[in-house]
Amino acid sequence: VQLVESGGGLVQPGGSLRLSCAASGFTFSSFTMSWARQAPGKGLEWVSGIYSDGSTYYADSVKGRFTISRDNAKNTVYLQMNSLKPEDTAVYYCAIGDASGATMSAAGGTQVTVSS
Repeated sequence: VQLVESGGGLVQPGGSLRLSCAASGFTFSSFTMSWARQAPGKGLEWVSGIYSDGSTYYADSVKGRFTISRDNAKNTVYLQMNSLKPEDTAVYYCAIGDASGATMSAAGGTQVTVSS
């Protein structure tokens, strides 16, 4: 199983980024995929997830600003992040599953920094 995140970077408040997570080694279309983040000095926060049927969930902190999607043909899950705020600054991780049980990426995540 391999999960590799990309797409992070430095962006100004109000800006946008799209994160990608390329998956391999399992039947991608059959699994829930999620994004979680960890800000400096804080615990892991589950941000968003997408189930195998395409239904989604979002943390209240990102609802209306972030959109999760998946491309089963490319074994990739995306996180479109709009209207970014400084408090969105964190390392973002891709995971198989959700907060009730997940296999986290071992690739180290992707850093998102929102700052002027």
